[in-house]
Amino acid sequence: MTTTADQASAKQADDINAARTRLFSLDALRGFDMFWIMGGEEIFHGMAKATGSPFWGAIANQFTHPDWNGFHLYDLIFPLFLFMAGVSTPFSVGRELEKGKTRQQLLLRVIKRAFILVLLGLVVNNGLKIMPVSEIRFPSVLGRIGIAYMFANIIYLYSTERWQMFWFGFFIIGYWLLLKFTSAPGFPMGDLTMKGNFASYVDRSILPGRLYLGIHDPEGLFSTIPAISTGILGILTGLLLKKGGVTQMRKVTTMAAVGIIFLILAQIWNLDFPINKNLWTSSFVLHVGGLSLLLMALFYYIIDVKGYHKWAFYFRVIGMNSILIYISGHFIKWSYTTEGLFGWIGQLVGDPYNIVVMAICFVMVKWAFLYYLYTKKTFLRV
Repeated sequence: MTTTADQASAKQADDINAARTRLFSLDALRGFDMFWIMGGEEIFHGMAKATGSPFWGAIANQFTHPDWNGFHLYDLIFPLFLFMAGVSTPFSVGRELEKGKTRQQLLLRVIKRAFILVLLGLVVNNGLKIMPVSEIRFPSVLGRIGIAYMFANIIYLYSTERWQMFWFGFFIIGYWLLLKFTSAPGFPMGDLTMKGNFASYVDRSILPGRLYLGIHDPEGLFSTIPAISTGILGILTGLLLKKGGVTQMRKVTTMAAVGIIFLILAQIWNLDFPINKNLWTSSFVLHVGGLSLLLMALFYYIIDVKGYHKWAFYFRVIGMNSILIYISGHFIKWSYTTEGLFGWIGQLVGDPYNIVVMAICFVMVKWAFLYYLYTKKTFLRV
């Protein structure tokens, strides 16, 4: 018969085990990723505007999205987050499997999470108001994360690591072939323009409501297919990080080496299938996958291997509540709070650098809110 003391002891053991297996670097990298879309990028846009310097202008340009083909660092934020969702899978879903949960139970949890993310994406896009279906934008960042995460996790639950590698390649190669040998009606085969590509045509044909760009949506349904590979790459990385019998340095060098190989392959593929976030092209998957692996290797080496934790606390606070801070701007007027608390500082500084100072204050206000939740152990879990 199990006593209360036995149950408490078992829970304590689980907590200790979770602490040992938790990747502090993953929380920090997630926070680093979210920092840029919670206002960090505005600091550099402010510097570019205040100074008029080509140097700051070039940096600020990296925090914008190209109109179509090409890559800026700002394009990495979304796929890096999806990659990290995959990395966490062996440590969350995998741990539940080890504790005796059935695949069917975990499948239902994965589907539920995807459904919640899709709903949150609808709220972020359209707010909490009733409107005609024709005016609703259904595709979303959170929706793509939810759908790609779901399929990647289903593959994780029901296949071996070797088959996961197969599916990673299958989706990006299959997507490439589909777009190379098809097009929208009236366009030449393999057309990759916004209006002529097959992915956008499918979205225009089957998705209800409106698309973000009218004839195209960067988070469309069809281009979610290669995004599944981004999630699978994260899962394969998580399996490597969790694997016993492999030294930490071997894990670092493996991630770094594969990351560099992916970047090289992406540039080669780019010659035939351009790197394009809007279409989430296969070359884009390899490019952002390579950068994600290099960042994961760097953060893992500094934080989990060398043990330098303190510097990353700022980012960990953000990373522990990443979904909350992403959707918070639709419910909290952060600019109003920032102006109310720190407007006087901007006035003291004056033009032109007041915009930089207020951008920093804007991020500080958000971080203070997240820190308060962190101290109360209050986290939004989806």
